[in-house]
Amino acid sequence: MPLRHLSELAATGDFERRHVGTGASDQEVMLQALGLGLGSLEELLDRVVPDGLRSSRPLDLPAPVDEAGVLAELRGLASRNETWTSLVGMGYSACVTPAVIRRNVLEDPGWYTAYTPYQPEISQGRLEALLNFQTVVADMTGLGVANASLLDEATACAEAMAMCHAAARGRGAFAVDAACHPQTIEVVRTRAGARGIEVVVAEADRLATSAPELCGVLVQYPSTTGEVLGLAPICDAAHSRGALVVVATDLLALALLEAPGDAGADVAVGSAQRFGVPLWFGGPHAAFVATRPAHERLLPGRIVGVSVDAEGRPALRLALQTREQHIRRERATSNVCTSQALLAVVAGMYAVFHGADGIREIAERVHRLTVVLAEGLRRGGHELRTSRFFDTIAVATGERTDEVLAEAAIRRINLRRVGDGVVGVALDETTTPETVAAVLEAFGARSASVAELDSVATSPLGDDVLRRSAYLAHPVFSRHRSETALLRYVRSLAARDLALDRTMIPLGSCTMKLNAVAEMEALSWPGFADLHPFAPLSQAEGYLSIVRDLERWLAEISGYDAVSVQPNAGSQGELAGLLAIRSYHESRGERGRTVCLVPTSAHGTNAASAAMAGLRVVAVACESTGDVDLADLRRRLDEHPGEVAAIMLTYPSTHGVYEEGVREICAAVHGAGGQVYIDGANLNALVGVARLAELGGDVSHFNLHKTFAIPHGGGGPGVGPVGARSHLAPFLPGSTVVPDARPGARGGAVSAAPFGSAGVLTISWAYIRLMGAKGLRAATGAAVLAANYVAARLSPHYPVLYTGRGGLVAHECILDLRPVTAETGVTAEDVAKRLADFGIHAPTMSFPVAGTLMVEPTESEPKSEIDRFCDAMVAIRREISEVASGSVPVEESALRRAPHTAAALVSSGWDRPYTREEAAFPAGGVAADRFWPPVARIDNAYGDRNLVCSCPPLAELAETGGGPSR
Repeated sequence: MPLRHLSELAATGDFERRHVGTGASDQEVMLQALGLGLGSLEELLDRVVPDGLRSSRPLDLPAPVDEAGVLAELRGLASRNETWTSLVGMGYSACVTPAVIRRNVLEDPGWYTAYTPYQPEISQGRLEALLNFQTVVADMTGLGVANASLLDEATACAEAMAMCHAAARGRGAFAVDAACHPQTIEVVRTRAGARGIEVVVAEADRLATSAPELCGVLVQYPSTTGEVLGLAPICDAAHSRGALVVVATDLLALALLEAPGDAGADVAVGSAQRFGVPLWFGGPHAAFVATRPAHERLLPGRIVGVSVDAEGRPALRLALQTREQHIRRERATSNVCTSQALLAVVAGMYAVFHGADGIREIAERVHRLTVVLAEGLRRGGHELRTSRFFDTIAVATGERTDEVLAEAAIRRINLRRVGDGVVGVALDETTTPETVAAVLEAFGARSASVAELDSVATSPLGDDVLRRSAYLAHPVFSRHRSETALLRYVRSLAARDLALDRTMIPLGSCTMKLNAVAEMEALSWPGFADLHPFAPLSQAEGYLSIVRDLERWLAEISGYDAVSVQPNAGSQGELAGLLAIRSYHESRGERGRTVCLVPTSAHGTNAASAAMAGLRVVAVACESTGDVDLADLRRRLDEHPGEVAAIMLTYPSTHGVYEEGVREICAAVHGAGGQVYIDGANLNALVGVARLAELGGDVSHFNLHKTFAIPHGGGGPGVGPVGARSHLAPFLPGSTVVPDARPGARGGAVSAAPFGSAGVLTISWAYIRLMGAKGLRAATGAAVLAANYVAARLSPHYPVLYTGRGGLVAHECILDLRPVTAETGVTAEDVAKRLADFGIHAPTMSFPVAGTLMVEPTESEPKSEIDRFCDAMVAIRREISEVASGSVPVEESALRRAPHTAAALVSSGWDRPYTREEAAFPAGGVAADRFWPPVARIDNAYGDRNLVCSCPPLAELAETGGGPSR
């Protein structure tokens, strides 16, 4: 065989061939299985995508590079970021991520490739880790109930405002402490303006009297300039007016300061970033909300609760799921797709690693260094504007402000210009005595050594603000203190989960594709991890280059004119797009356009986001084919003349079909004066094939955690950039705190940091850089082929509910189990639980149609894994047939008793009408790497009736026979 020339050889490490799981020979077999005589992916796309919807031009993207090349480029970009010592504060602090947590959680695919734990039996490890996080928050804040994380502190404050407004039945203003972080005030105002909630900003001692009627007050504790106020008088004054009290706080400070709950607060919010999570130029970071049990059903987001399984053992699950948008839609209290699960796990593990004593020691050290700094500044003749502080002080500098900042810059230290003639300094876990000495030098106040100052300085914190209650007393925070113990604990939790590192996760609408290591590798590099979000932009040239590239590439892929990466979740992208539409209409004097049309097939986040944007949701019917009913759409437009702001479409449709009439739908809405929002959740079926703007869209968000390879992390991080046509571009989100981040932007901030979760943008940047235009188009074709192959293989056993042209689907298909359920009683849930016995994660269950399973295999799964899933579904169908024949009662079947634990299989009391072998190895044979579900089927109703969402005492579990109660 003659050797080939260089021009004939692929570059070293051709990434496309590793990302796309099916090679040419597999694709040929899969195409033949469709029985349509198709010979290539291009022929398949020609057949399935409706005429006239294909993009008019190819993607104009840089030529792809190999993995070594992309890592070299990322190193160059990281080197353009200057990692100074940032003592800026504003809710962000440098910290130390323990190496055992960084390597075995943050960088471990067993943790970062997991999906939101909607199948709790195979998610017990993540759920326990999140329960630890909730316990940390509940303990530190002194409140009984906490959620499993939110996006950032500013949005958490906005969610708390919505809680207060709901508790007051929509009456009263929301008063905000003027000493809150400025980005918090901006996001709260953005969200309040959309909902029609009046926001009053006032000094802390005037909050309770700032408006005639109040639903709640928000106070920063400690304040943005470090002041520690006594909370009890504020709480008493607000409660006397019937208002709830929300305290935005700092978990590390609460190791020393009185807990908000102990002082009478109703809600506590904040960020867990400084519990071991890198700065990442703004995120992703895990925020939190905690409250009293009386308000637990108003809590936004997800809550992990303790229930029992079918064998009577304690088991974890997501509690109160009736609050989810796919059930409550426009009546949802918040958009639940707003969490940072992976980062919450990191923060919870940080507390497990340090324990109560370790956390207090870190807090005392940070505070002591601040006391020393304050003493040195006073001795140097400087006036402190902060009297009682934990780690942050404001210093009067007058006309010397620029000089002080310049002297700090010489030492590569960022300080904060708080206002005219005032400089702020915020210390953190990484601060050393040498850092304090350098800051004193910058202020011209080096009159004594740090050691000398330490010997005489006294803390300003009196007994009235010091903490008295205990925290982190559960054994989990003292049991795993050595690295050996913690490593084994982390590993034991990961072993209780089915993540993408072990199995295909064929979740429809969720696009669980490969998150390649080369894309992830730069995440922990100091050049990306250690930048403060409010450091000068001149120190972030590498990040800014990534942002500019991504915004340009996403605009090219979508056809839009402008893109903002600020939204730090898909839900925030939806909100930002709808707010842009509202602002556009208002700029034209059309404030009466407040109706948002939402097809009944839409994902529940659409309706929830529309409600959060202050729009009135009007449903549009769908036809039996799943397509939007054009006649009903026109009726709705006629019923609301001059009122329609927008329609929210998903394309391809939520039913997994390329709808023929999308342009007609867009034209009808445009003709009525409305705008078209196209949800980007299904962009994995469009990249390189069709552009959202060319379909008729005016604005869309793009789920980087779906189509563009950012991992889901068990329910976050996510990023949802928003793209828009030129007429909406001015209304995309901006930042008054950092106006140069998006000059001229008129839209309010939807995230605390100007570039949202900038830390994970490197992943999507690397993905597009590795794939290039050709690779992205190949990925789309392979994803569409995989879905159609699954449909072809399984349609003889389960009806495929919706198909498009030629009986084909887009990138996902819906298997209809309703006829099976009607005949046998076997449900979609039974099938989902039985798949766990095969070691396979279930598809999306009962969405968008109750009683169905929606399957999305993605482009990155190899044919062998797709076949393993199909074989399992066929085997389950045979078990269903046994139930149908009457040979096995459904209640006693392996389907209804699934999943099967090892404990059940070795029990001496086996009394089931099928063998242990049939239960344990439904595919036949003995699998050496068989995944054993750690718990049996969980009792959801019990968990909602007996809500426990922090680590229950072990004695309590024993007393209840394994099931906690209250």
